[in-house]
Amino acid sequence: MGTIKIKNMVFYGYHGTAREEKELGGKFEVDLDLYTNLNKAIETDDIQNTINYVDIYRLVKNIVTESKYHLIEALAGKILKEIFSAYRLSKVTIRLRKPNVPLHGVVDTVEVEITRTKEEMI
Repeated sequence: MGTIKIKNMVFYGYHGTAREEKELGGKFEVDLDLYTNLNKAIETDDIQNTINYVDIYRLVKNIVTESKYHLIEALAGKILKEIFSAYRLSKVTIRLRKPNVPLHGVVDTVEVEITRTKEEMI
């Protein structure tokens, strides 16, 4: 078992419950921990035997930039669902951050973290 980590992918999207978030949009940051068997990739040095993180990046980018959700929990869930349907992974952890949240106070970021196994997504 091994883990491929993709950290701090940054996209612009229109997710949130506030009117400004829906109209003006904002920045979203995504981290993924992808758990899978890496033995074949280690032995063969062939990208066909691992998770292509370029493709994962494109998948996440499309979801964040082309959809609209009220909750970052729902957005993170959609990303998990699509990753599990496209790739053979045993477990995935997603951390989705929303900087500059309109809380009428000072906060760096709001983050949701979700870990799911393949069985939990079926």
